[in-house]
Amino acid sequence: MPPAWRNTLRAGALLGLFAVAGTGLVAFVHGHTQARIAANERAVLLRELHAILPDSLYDNNLANSRIMLHSPELGAHAGEGLPAYLATKDGRPSAIVFTVVAPDGYGGPIKLLVGIDARGVITGVRVISHQETPGLGDWIDTRHSDWIYGFTGHSLHDPPLSRWAVKRDGGDFDQFTGATITPRAVVGAIRRTLLYFDAHRDQLFAQVPAQTP
Repeated sequence: MPPAWRNTLRAGALLGLFAVAGTGLVAFVHGHTQARIAANERAVLLRELHAILPDSLYDNNLANSRIMLHSPELGAHAGEGLPAYLATKDGRPSAIVFTVVAPDGYGGPIKLLVGIDARGVITGVRVISHQETPGLGDWIDTRHSDWIYGFTGHSLHDPPLSRWAVKRDGGDFDQFTGATITPRAVVGAIRRTLLYFDAHRDQLFAQVPAQTP
């Protein structure tokens, strides 16, 4: 074999080895990065779940009590499920935390966690993702204002259903100066969640799985 061919083959083999090693390294880094991201997301989820539900309300492992809901009333797309977390106290259903999508935010969909106890009273609401305008719509985020805390303690009948809207629309809830679309979307999503819970309470609590406290 001519020397030039041998050099070409040797160079090709080295390139092949570098390609394989590079692919393996990328796969290794990606795998570890994905695992870290998943762990961080789980930690954030658990923190928000515990913030929404008082400790006195449950004694089960919330993360292990997940069910998937496919209702468009909660903002689920066709074929997509949204997780909900069932809380129990002494083996009895006590509350549920819904994952809800408000599709009509100013900057795009707004994803929420909405906690509701067995009586139908809101235990807390948190925004977990949004694309709203900084300084205006992002006031739904607890890092920027306490507006979202105002839903705690309310129910489908407090205020009356007809007043589950922002004040500009004749309702009881404040909007933001220069930004009505964002709070309107959030209030509407919470209202729909309360209606869904009221209509499906028994079916939801019937899904309480076996738990390991």
